[in-house]
Amino acid sequence: MSITAVPSTSALISDDTGFPSEVMDLIATAVLLIEPDWRVTALNMAAENLLEVSASRALGEQLSGLMLVDDDWSALLGQAQSEGFPVVRRGIELNLRNGQSQTVDAVLTPIQQQAHGQILLEISVVDRLNAISEDDSLWQSQATLRKLINGLAHEVKNPLGGIRGAAQLLAKELPDAALVEYTDIIMQEADRLRALVDRMLGPREQLKVATVNIHEVIERVRQLIEAEAHQQITITRDYDPSLPDLQADAAQLTQLLLNIVRNAWQAAGAGMSITLRTRARRQYTLGRHKHRLVCAIEIIDNGPGVPEDILPGLFLPMVTGRADGTGLGLSISQMIANRHGGLIQCDSQPGHTVFTVLLPMEA
Repeated sequence: MSITAVPSTSALISDDTGFPSEVMDLIATAVLLIEPDWRVTALNMAAENLLEVSASRALGEQLSGLMLVDDDWSALLGQAQSEGFPVVRRGIELNLRNGQSQTVDAVLTPIQQQAHGQILLEISVVDRLNAISEDDSLWQSQATLRKLINGLAHEVKNPLGGIRGAAQLLAKELPDAALVEYTDIIMQEADRLRALVDRMLGPREQLKVATVNIHEVIERVRQLIEAEAHQQITITRDYDPSLPDLQADAAQLTQLLLNIVRNAWQAAGAGMSITLRTRARRQYTLGRHKHRLVCAIEIIDNGPGVPEDILPGLFLPMVTGRADGTGLGLSISQMIANRHGGLIQCDSQPGHTVFTVLLPMEA
């Protein structure tokens, strides 16, 4: 088996028997070929995604230019090169040049059974495996919740209709017109409860799917929130212009993002800053489905953060950290994301909260 770098958008690994090189880009494990001088001469798409670097940028680069090669990594590389045998390390810290850190498992395999030769480096992200399990649990809980809400709405709306109808009939039979005020209150409260139940159900109309440029949707949200906040917040845009269009309902995606951004602004108030960022994630698993390309929209704010006690149930209806909040905005946003085959994640600490909207790019 040989590993060669080819002039394309990603380095491909192939053998002399005609084994399809594109298969390497379908592997979720990051694979890199390291020369004896620690230059990277090949990598697959998962490695590009993990290291957040394109193949054209990575090929020929020293490994230390793509990640922080500390004493642990130096020892592993040195051991694999000097001994000429595979080396496995579980739970090692991978620190990227952009400051991000992940826990990974690493396998270093010499290409030839000799000292100081090429090394095939395989990196599996432990954090991502845990996240896939968490995403799957969240996905299943959201599906169960939707069924529960639909059943509850049916049980509540039927008697509400009866109560309102009875109040209307009673109003016609009352001998004193002044008493109609009370039947009006009954009907108004019945209507209010029906409207609340409808809001809990979220958007129920069929998705109006069309080709959507996600950055046009985000720009619309930015304009709306800046007008609503009267220019009292600072919004930074960090877009990936290479993202292709996706098939989605633009109006519902606008509502999804607006709910999140508005929540952030209302929690922090004037003077806060928000970053709107888009990135592509390749070979990414959502729920129980693996997608070749996923659009990741990050809404990052420097507000007080989500209270720790409500974070586990953040996307449930009626869960809110504000006294005047309804707790429906994020629940509806999650429901819209689910309808598009996607998911919303939240990572929050005081001064740095990140909501990540993940949407499959496939039709």
